[in-house]
Amino acid sequence: VQLQASGGGLVQAGGSLRLSCAASGRTFSSYFMGWFRQAPGKEREFVAAIGWSGGTTYYADSVKGRFTISRDNAKNTVYLQMNSLKPEDTAVYYCAATRRSSWYDISSVYDYWGQGTLVTVSS
Repeated sequence: VQLQASGGGLVQAGGSLRLSCAASGRTFSSYFMGWFRQAPGKEREFVAAIGWSGGTTYYADSVKGRFTISRDNAKNTVYLQMNSLKPEDTAVYYCAATRRSSWYDISSVYDYWGQGTLVTVSS
């Protein structure tokens, strides 16, 4: 599966952005989807994940209550709604896909990755 992330940009602290990740192929609904991010000089970290039907979601503590992951299997797209953004949310955000449902917060579990989209939050 090929993934294309979009929606990044420059936003002031407290603002919102919605990231999208469009997937190719007919088997999108069979993939567990995740969002990760990587800030300059830091390791890639887990942000959120969503199960095949969208019924189960998981979040990093740092974004819980502010970010919402969702998916539309009819459109082969996963979203990340980001509210109350903080300067520390600044990073390149990546979407990823895996057929596995366990260890969803570990990047090595994911088989496919999008190219990343830059989110910059100014203070």
